[in-house]
This record gives sequence, structure tokens and C-alpha cells, in this order.
Amino acid sequence: MDWCETQSPGSLCWACSCSGSQPPMESCSSYCCFFSGFWNKLIWERLWFLILTSSFFLTLVWFYFWWEVHNDYNEINWFLYNRMGYWSDWSIPILVTTAAGFTYITVLLILALCHIAVGQQMNLHWLHKIGLMTTLITTVVTMSSIAQLWDDEWEMVFISLQATAPFLHIGALAAVTALSWLIAGQFARMEKATSQMLMITAYLAVVVALYLVPLTISSPCIMEKKALGPKPAIIGHRGAPMLAPENTLMSFQKAVEQKIYGVQADVVLSYDGVPFLMHDKTLRRTTNVEEVFPGRAYEHSSMFNWTDLEMLNAGEWFLRNDPFWTAGSFSRSDYLEAANQSVCKLADMLEVIKDNTSLILNFQDLPPDHPYYTSYINITLKTILASGIQQRAVMWLPDTERQLVRQIAPAFQQTSGLKLDAERLREKGIVKLNLRYTKVTNEDVRDYLAANLSVNLYTVNEPWLYSILWCTGVPSVTSDSSHVLRKVPFPIWLMPPDEYRLIWITSDLISFIIIVGVFIFQKWRLGSIRTYNPEQIMLSAAVRRSSRDVKIMKEKLIFSEINNGVETTDELSLCSENGYANEMVTPTDHRDTRLRMN
Repeated sequence: MDWCETQSPGSLCWACSCSGSQPPMESCSSYCCFFSGFWNKLIWERLWFLILTSSFFLTLVWFYFWWEVHNDYNEINWFLYNRMGYWSDWSIPILVTTAAGFTYITVLLILALCHIAVGQQMNLHWLHKIGLMTTLITTVVTMSSIAQLWDDEWEMVFISLQATAPFLHIGALAAVTALSWLIAGQFARMEKATSQMLMITAYLAVVVALYLVPLTISSPCIMEKKALGPKPAIIGHRGAPMLAPENTLMSFQKAVEQKIYGVQADVVLSYDGVPFLMHDKTLRRTTNVEEVFPGRAYEHSSMFNWTDLEMLNAGEWFLRNDPFWTAGSFSRSDYLEAANQSVCKLADMLEVIKDNTSLILNFQDLPPDHPYYTSYINITLKTILASGIQQRAVMWLPDTERQLVRQIAPAFQQTSGLKLDAERLREKGIVKLNLRYTKVTNEDVRDYLAANLSVNLYTVNEPWLYSILWCTGVPSVTSDSSHVLRKVPFPIWLMPPDEYRLIWITSDLISFIIIVGVFIFQKWRLGSIRTYNPEQIMLSAAVRRSSRDVKIMKEKLIFSEINNGVETTDELSLCSENGYANEMVTPTDHRDTRLRMN
């Protein structure tokens, strides 16, 4: 039975009739099948374009996030190491994959816009559909994983916008202005006033929103140059970990050579009561303990005697893993020195830094069955005081036995790693805060400084982040890249408010003038003539072409004309205007045409 004969009056078949009077059943079947397939295809085309556009913005956000989080790559790798049990540099593969996915989606979107600009269907190949969905799903899963495992890291996006938002605004303005050529072309081709109004309203809403975005941009570096405070002091994180293995004697020697303000170290007490430097709870990441003591690799580092610790190599891991991608630039002598580093005593480190820098000390909690569980603070204090370092150069971070520390070493700078209100901190005798840079806002820094509380933020490695904190007025930062930050002579950018407003308003005016000019030109070029795309011209000359070619051109023609608001089949082709209607639109062999259309 013919497909059309199964339809009741008022269904799709009758809705497809060209003139309101019932067409012959065979012709109706052909048209209904064709239009039904076409409308389904049109809906799917628009759905895929929506998916493509959404994927573009999602991958753009993810790519921006992963690029800006470069400051914390080593921290993320360490976090994943604790989760997975083995070290690997995950940052670069993720960045490369993200960049590849974003580039791929961007190219697809540009090609899709080009197709739309000339009135053609997007015609996304099934391979690209698979690639698009794979990229979309991978991005969603990765973003969700980071949000769950490392939710604090998303604060980086808002901090980075303080540095990049003025420039991103100009880039977005340029992109939307360039898009006006396509929008104006579609607007000029449309014959329905409703469609024109919807398109122009949506576009203008986006443009106006972009024009007003600078009202919401707040950056500490939009300030008068004379208001800029002193350069933040730099504290080497575990020494100079980009120039030598962390928490080793070589690392602190390199830090002293950089002539920075201070260093930070992590202290642990050995099983026989010797304070040494180690950040992790185990020795697996930064020593060869799995080779020397394979049965004890997962023991807490404090459960080893000093004689055992002395047997371990604390430098080979650095050259093997190259956590900061810096080992390749080492001189021959530095390479050999790094390869032969051992676990460092606290006393040896103090001897190196005591006359040159300040010191932030952090402590690991000992296991309850450790023989010095209750007295490790006293032992560490004795080691520090015996070294001869000035008390005022020591920033004491642990909360444990803080009252005892005040009695024994009253000149220590009592430092807190907890974000509390200024009044409570002053009551506890705290004079300095040591916080992660994502934990405080610009207002928090100003409030603490107004209460005479110094603030140190960690871990700051990138010059752009260092510049933002400089503009904010942060007194000091802890960094893995002290050798880089110390060479930053001035914030990367600093702009007076009047100058920023001038750039903002000028950019908006230039964009507005270009958009208006493009719309006028496109309306003049396209508005006074009927749109004839390549498919119409080819279809007019296609009387003797194969039915498959004619079908493809019909589909492209109808897609173009429906987008332009054409509703009647009298306007679906130039053929009817040139006398080819019987040969092109009304098939001579209805059964054969029906098979081909289906």
C-alpha cells in the first residue's frame, strides 16, 4: 500500500499539499515522503548544530581552565600520586588532549558556519558526529572528575579572570563583531519579519551584554601606578625545587644563591630522634626506599632510624621524573650533584640558611606509637635554637604546643595556617598568616593588612599570578619558581582606571560602527534581490541529470529556502518559473520516484 494512502485527512500528507486542494494521491505520496524526510533531517541538523555549539563553549572553558591551572601542575600530579600510588606527569597529556579537542571542535564549528553562510545544510559526516560526541563526553567526564576531586582548583578560574578578563573581553568583542557578516547576510535573506526580529534581537542582546561586561570586571591591577605597593617577598618552597630535588641540601643552597627572602621546609622526626626534612608521609616518591628497603616502602617516614635514612638517595627520582621539566637544562656539575643528594637533616639545612634567609617550618604529625610522639616539638626547638639562627627569622606554623613555643622562643613569628577573623588571630598572638592563594580574596588581604597581620600565600609559580597578588598588596608568597619570580621587575600589566575606560569605550564604538556598516552593506547587497544559491542555478540546468543528483540539489534548495521563510511549493524551485515544473517537480514515473525518495 502506498505510504500516503495510510494517512488520514488532516495528517502530514494533506498538510503537504501545495495549494489547499487535494493533489493526486501518487503525487501527494511523493511529496509527503520527501517533506517528511526533509523535516526530520532539518531537525537533526539543527540539533547537531546545537550540540556542536555547546561543545565549543564547553571545551573552550575546559581548555582555558587547564591552561591557567599551569601554576598548580605539580600539586595536581602530587595529589593524583597519593590517589593512585605511582608518580606520573598527568598535566601535559591532559593539556595536549584538551587543546586537540578544542581545535577539532573549533574547526567543525567554523566549517558549519561557512555552510550556513551560503545557505547549505551542515551535512556533518558520521565520523565527525562520533568525534564530536567523544570529545563532548570526555570533556564532561574530566571536568566532573576535577570538580569532585579538586573542587578548590576551580577558584583559579575566577582569580585568573582578574588578569585576563580585560583582554578576553576585547577578543570576544572582535569575534562577535566578525560574526555580524554572517548574521547580517541571514537577516537580509529572510522574508519573514518575525524571523528577522528574533534573529536581530538575539544578536543584539549578546552584543549589548558584551558592551556592558566591563562594568562587572574587577581587577586589582586596574589602578594608578603610584598606588602600587612593594614587590612581594619570595619564599622558596622546600628550597628551590625547580633547580634541585626538594627538601635536599642542594635545594636550599640554590635558594640562598637566589638571594630570596626565605625558605619553607617540612620537618619530620626519625625513630631515633633526629629531625630531618620530608614532605610526604612515606619515602616512596622522593627516595629509592623501594630498592633499599622494599618491605618498608609504605611505612611512615618517621619510623626509620637516621642510619637507615642516610642510606637512601633523595635525588635520582628528580632526574628520572623531572617534575618541573627543568632537569634537562642542568649543567653537568649540577646534574651529578642532584643525582647524589641524600635525605637532609634539619640541622644541616639551618647551617646553610641561618645568616641569609627567614624560615617557615611545617611539621608532620607522628604516628601514636612513635617513641617521641609527645616530645618532638621540644627536640625540634632545641635543634633550631642550637643552630644560631635568629629567632625573629623563624615563622612557626604548627598549632601544637604553641604556648610552649612562645615560652622557649618568644621572638618566633607565630604563624597560622587557618583563615580566621583578624580579632581572633590577634587574641591568639598570631602575627602572620600562611594560606593557599585560593583561600583568600582581595578584600581579605586588605582587612588582614589593616589589622597589622602579614599574609603569605602559597604556592605561586606563574608571573601573572604573582603580578595579581602584587597589585593586591600581598606582602610575601611561597614559590617553586623563585628564580623566575625574582626577575619580575613590575606587574605584567598595570592600567589606570581612566585608561581602561577609554580602551573599553573605544572598542565598543568601533565594534558598533562596524556592525552597523556590515548590516547596511549586506542589506543593500542582498535585500533587494531574490536569493539564488548554487543549487537553484544547477537545478535549473539539471533536466537531464540523474535523479540522485536532482534529489540532492532539491534537498539543499529546500533547506536554503525554508531558512529564508519560503512556505509555498510554488517558490521551492526556479524550475517552475522556467517551465521545467513538469519535468523536475512532478515525476513521470511515480513509483520509481517514490522508491528513490525513500
